[in-house]
Amino acid sequence: MEFTFLPLALVLIASIFQGSFGLGMKFMAPLKWEAWWLVHALIAMFVLPLGWALFVVPDLFSVIAAAPMESILVGMLFGLLWGIGGIMFGKSVPYIGISLTYGIVMGLCAAAGSLIPFFTKDNVLDLPSFPYIIGGVVIMLVGVAITAVAGIQKDKASNAAGGEKINLKKGLTIAVLSGLLSALLSVGFDNGKPIGDLAVEAGALSRNSSLAIWVVVLWGGFLMNAGYAVFLLFKNNTWSSFKVEKSGKAYGWAILASLFWFGALGIYGQGATLMGDMGSVVGWPILLGVSLIISNLWAYMNKEWKGASKPFGMLLFGLLILIVATLVLGYSNSVV
Repeated sequence: MEFTFLPLALVLIASIFQGSFGLGMKFMAPLKWEAWWLVHALIAMFVLPLGWALFVVPDLFSVIAAAPMESILVGMLFGLLWGIGGIMFGKSVPYIGISLTYGIVMGLCAAAGSLIPFFTKDNVLDLPSFPYIIGGVVIMLVGVAITAVAGIQKDKASNAAGGEKINLKKGLTIAVLSGLLSALLSVGFDNGKPIGDLAVEAGALSRNSSLAIWVVVLWGGFLMNAGYAVFLLFKNNTWSSFKVEKSGKAYGWAILASLFWFGALGIYGQGATLMGDMGSVVGWPILLGVSLIISNLWAYMNKEWKGASKPFGMLLFGLLILIVATLVLGYSNSVV
């Protein structure tokens, strides 16, 4: 029962955190984006992973030092590339809008982050879970696509575009690259399993060994995200933003968003580890699919869908498809 229920429960809990952390980004003012993001990156990608890992992994630094150099470098590289994907997300939005960008990035990130690790396994075509995993990912993509279309229709209904011209070709190109690069966070985690194995040998619980992996992968992510924020601080000469008056609330939300963001990855890593060899394959699309449901629930409660009843009906249908995909993927991990 623990193997079948607990891992899925952990991934679902992680999805709630993942779907909620974006709330903090609504309260950046009066801080500039780059100042807020540097605080967020420092806490979410460096302080929290390291602090949690030090608490649950004996001799953490000895474990990392003993890990194969290839696992460390590859993990950091994938984390860094994931950071580039996140930056490209923001670059795509002005060209094609947030709803279409979010749909493309989430769909590709979920699919690639699941299928790339899957097809690196041995004899995947012969696995009993093969049709369920492929089917679940395809259903997930359909659900994400429907929610994206609903978001686009909502934007049109509320005149959110404001009549601005879009650059579809450029925006789609950047969004596709963003989705593929963003998926590499899952690939980096999957490739970091030798680090997790060493953590278990050092005395860490199996589910907590994932924290040692995240420390290494997110070093690369932190370098990219913090580096980009510092670049903008110099470029825009906005270092004074850190001292702006009445910014305490913004700092508070940056910290809370960081807790949600790495809380999601930390708990997801535990669930994916308990799922076994297929943890990243099954858990990753569930994490993103359910987090999309949660984020839209928050949007509804914030009245972002007010006055868009027809698009909202389409959204509900898309979310129902995502729930079906989650059930299929959850079941696939019990098929042996």
